[in-house]
Amino acid sequence: MDKKETILLDACLVSVIDNNAFGAELRNGHRFVAFLGRGNIGRAVPKIGDETRVEMSPYDMSKGRLVTNQD
Repeated sequence: MDKKETILLDACLVSVIDNNAFGAELRNGHRFVAFLGRGNIGRAVPKIGDETRVEMSPYDMSKGRLVTNQD
């Protein structure tokens, strides 16, 4: 069975890079690029300042995938 190692973290969006990429920051100040997941395309576009949950690989903390918006 193929098992992916991912972690879920809470982050705040701090900038817009393009339609599918955002600058995000964790509570500890770590900044990275967060991309919209395929399931999020067509939903409400996140805005700067939104709190969101991201899925990241423990091996590459420079990018992550937006999982949900926390309204």
